[in-house]
This record gives sequence, structure tokens and C-alpha cells, in this order.
Amino acid sequence: MNMDRIQGNWKQVTGKVRERWGKLTDDHFDVVAGHRSQLLGKIQERYGVAKDEAERQLAEWERKATDSWFAKEPHKN
Repeated sequence: MNMDRIQGNWKQVTGKVRERWGKLTDDHFDVVAGHRSQLLGKIQERYGVAKDEAERQLAEWERKATDSWFAKEPHKN
């Protein structure tokens, strides 16, 4: 999945981020705002892992992203 798409739909994807990295808080999500480098840094910080490990985890998570993560909003009449 393209990180640009994830960033553009950040509010919809935060649940999936929370499932994977439960130590991240709402404040972290606000700071990250879908920016990959910010998310990478927060993973390193909260989990005490090296940059290469955080990168591995994030890349694996990105590969698992599917269209089903992006719920379509119902049309308002």
C-alpha cells in the first residue's frame, strides 16, 4: 500500500496502527498525522527499538495494508 494513500486517509487508518502498535497514544497519532518518518520515530521511541527494526516493522505493516482499511463514508442526502 502506498504511504501517500495511508497519509491521506490517516483518520481511517489509525485503528490499524493502534492494533499493531498499541503503545502509541492519541497524542502520538496527532503528531504523526500520517507522516511515515514521524511514525517511524514514534515506534522507535515507544518500543525502544533501533531504526532498522522500526523500519522492518513499518514496511511489513505497509505490505499488509489493503483497500478494506479505507472504509467508504456513507453518502449524506
